[in-house]
Amino acid sequence: MVEVRVDAIEKRFGSTQVLRGIDIHVPDGAFAVLVGPSGCGKSTLLRLLAGLEEATAGSIRFGARDVTQLEPRARDVAMVFQSYALYPHLTVRQNLGFGLKIRGTDKATIRARVDEVAGMLGLEALLDRYPRALSGGQRQRVAMGRAIVRRPALFLFDEPLSNLDAKLRAQVRVEIRRQHDQLSATSIYVTHDQVEAMTLADVMFVLNAGKVEQYGSPAEVYGRPATRFVAGFLGSPAMNFIEATVERAGARAYATTTTAATGAEGDAATLRVAIPEGQFKHRFQDGERVTVGIRPHDVALARGDGAPELEFTSGLVELLGPELQAHGQLGETPVTVCLATDSQARRGQRLRLRVEHLHLFDPDTGASLR
Repeated sequence: MVEVRVDAIEKRFGSTQVLRGIDIHVPDGAFAVLVGPSGCGKSTLLRLLAGLEEATAGSIRFGARDVTQLEPRARDVAMVFQSYALYPHLTVRQNLGFGLKIRGTDKATIRARVDEVAGMLGLEALLDRYPRALSGGQRQRVAMGRAIVRRPALFLFDEPLSNLDAKLRAQVRVEIRRQHDQLSATSIYVTHDQVEAMTLADVMFVLNAGKVEQYGSPAEVYGRPATRFVAGFLGSPAMNFIEATVERAGARAYATTTTAATGAEGDAATLRVAIPEGQFKHRFQDGERVTVGIRPHDVALARGDGAPELEFTSGLVELLGPELQAHGQLGETPVTVCLATDSQARRGQRLRLRVEHLHLFDPDTGASLR
């Protein structure tokens, strides 16, 4: 196990700056996830940690060691790649033990460690097979085993599940986390898949355009997004964003908008959400522009008290087992809401909804107004 600190790391490829002064801290034994869209710099950061790329500026420390300039072999890390990177001419046993062999480990130790890891990952019956005779999930377990058998200080995972189907991804994801807990290792995992990030991470770092937008536990980042980007990136279906205006009525403030007629009967689509100012540090002024963020699961059918906070006419309604997803428009803004199946929402229906939780963002900077 090892604590990882990255301070002010920058990386340029020619005139293109990929990483822009990144700072991260991964505690000893934690499972950290770097998550973000394609091209945000997360895989480049992982390669810097592995020593496969050289930093333009900044430093990397593993515990007390400054490893910024060290060769990969001197860093005591093991990396699991998206492409498995197995040797096709070697058996599973030989692939698992290859890293130990080139380090001069004796044959008895190699065999004992390979047998131990094969037992952990359920590979005992596959040890004499070649990679071409394995399924995608089996190949990924071999790639994981090759990393585990070395007992490194740090495990690095570069989108290791991207080549697997959805069911197998879920199974291998559980296996990765189980092995991490069993080994008490420090792991850093790169993915663009928010489900992987939310389910695997002790601490997650959301990257965007070469910078860390936010970090924290999955619950913290999901529940209190620091920016509109983070709020929109995490969550499925994605958060709804609606441009609104603050309207003050005495001591109360509301985020309101009324659009042109949108419904089949010519009704206006409306939003009038009370702002619980005790939850926000920002002081809202009458006429101020705000961006309202509403997660699709943070709404429910109105109680019939005459004061719905969101009204729109639904378009497509999808039945997804335990819930319905209703898609509609608030003026030009697409809106998706998730409702219980017993709500019996249907296409073309005027939905009157209450908003149970909302987020507010500065429309210019995208920063949360909390």
